[in-house]
Amino acid sequence: MSTAEQIKVIARWQSASGAIGRVLSIIAELRPKSLAEPGCLGYEVYMGVDTPGSLLLLESYRDKAALEAHRQSEHYQSLVVKRALPLLKDRRVEFLREQDLA
Repeated sequence: MSTAEQIKVIARWQSASGAIGRVLSIIAELRPKSLAEPGCLGYEVYMGVDTPGSLLLLESYRDKAALEAHRQSEHYQSLVVKRALPLLKDRRVEFLREQDLA
């Protein structure tokens, strides 16, 4: 598998006031389901030290098709779209591909 085909996702979530516990609970349910997908290569979660309620999700997918399968999955739709997004006051997502500099 070429790393040039892999897609990296950098998602920055800012939870609404008082919602961080619920958001973390949703991510705790989402992460193992995402990692069980055949095209998911990694799923890391970080919380901001100086910014309460700030989360950084780093995800890796085999290719664009694997990312799309993740986004269409039942667990993504039910956990992220229906439950997590309403608890966020801000969300920014970047999709990146490794750049070969050789």
